[in-house]
Amino acid sequence: MTAPKPNPEKEKEKEKKLFDPAEKLGHVFRNEELLRQALTHRSYCGDKKGGIRAHNERLEYLGDAVVELVFSEYLYHTGLDEAQMSRIRSQMVRGQELAKAADGLGLGSYLLLGKGEAGTGGSTKQSILAGAFEAMIGAIYLDGGYEAAKKAVIGIFREKLEAIIESGESRDPKTELQELCQKVMGSLPVYKLLKEEGREHEKLFTAGVYISGKSYGRGEGRTKKEAQSRAAREALEKLKLEEKEGDV
Repeated sequence: MTAPKPNPEKEKEKEKKLFDPAEKLGHVFRNEELLRQALTHRSYCGDKKGGIRAHNERLEYLGDAVVELVFSEYLYHTGLDEAQMSRIRSQMVRGQELAKAADGLGLGSYLLLGKGEAGTGGSTKQSILAGAFEAMIGAIYLDGGYEAAKKAVIGIFREKLEAIIESGESRDPKTELQELCQKVMGSLPVYKLLKEEGREHEKLFTAGVYISGKSYGRGEGRTKKEAQSRAAREALEKLKLEEKEGDV
């Protein structure tokens, strides 16, 4: 059976469309290979002999740090206290929010996926979409610097950030952890006092939080409530990472 002849015009059109999501983020790539890498999932390389191009996991790693820094800087200039900033940032960097951003850009339709991943709906999976968004931001950071990456991130999330700040809907870590546990694990977190030391008016408490019998976080504080809150914050980060990677 004769293989179909390549269609140069069709290939050129497909290549041109790769730039659509970058344009929506307000960035024009100088290094086009970075953009292609950001849109290449590991499974696509696995289907090609010798791996014809780099996949996006390293860019995803970088983009994760850049996105967190952008939110941290933005929130710093709002005048909120540390606890409020941490709560809002925690909400914004969760996989669900990043996947929504990717979906809004239509990233799923531009991703290069292996046949197996594509056949199981990989272009709509939350973990893959969230990772692709972070990879795009990592690529923009390398191509245009921090200001370009910040412009892209804030351009997508400014409206939601402002709405959260104005409404005060950012919740404390314990409440957020309880809701996330019920959603993804069907159980509630359990807090245990692990240590109590110091004089009566100088006590330091250490609390642990357990989900389905597994330790998810530890925290110290001058009160039991403070220790539990810090333990919950640590557990949230761990649980959200597992949710993003599809481990829960």
